[in-house]
Amino acid sequence: MSIFSLIAMGGTFDIVHKGHLTLLTHAFEISDKVIIGLTSDEFAEKNGKNPINKYDQRLKNLTDIIIEKFPDTLFEISKLNNDFGPAILEKDVQALVVSDETSTQGTILNNLRFKNNLAPVQIIVVPMFLAKDGIRISTTRIKNSEIDSNGNLLAID
Repeated sequence: MSIFSLIAMGGTFDIVHKGHLTLLTHAFEISDKVIIGLTSDEFAEKNGKNPINKYDQRLKNLTDIIIEKFPDTLFEISKLNNDFGPAILEKDVQALVVSDETSTQGTILNNLRFKNNLAPVQIIVVPMFLAKDGIRISTTRIKNSEIDSNGNLLAID
């Protein structure tokens, strides 16, 4: 039996890496269903991100990985055009899964839920997964060929 019936989380998921898998693992371990907000191309750009993959490809990649790594789980992927997507309006969302880097989002979300007369959500902070050099895994580091998607250091020429 899970702790929650419905939780939310979000991200760009441009190159799905060990850090993303850590968040997803935790989310699926504690909830019967997970709503995953997937950043739209426009919203990603507005936030200074330049994804390699367009939304449709990121959606396919994320869906494929969830089906492969987390079979028999209930999930919904929702296009994010703002920071919170369905977590602001969905009354049944009980928690928000965030990394320690994005933990302040929980307070903002609960303030918005309060304004919409919804109960606050519990904020579940999952520590960042670190690469072999002790620095967090990120898509930027992968794109820069510093590390692979598992956090292994890549040889620099």
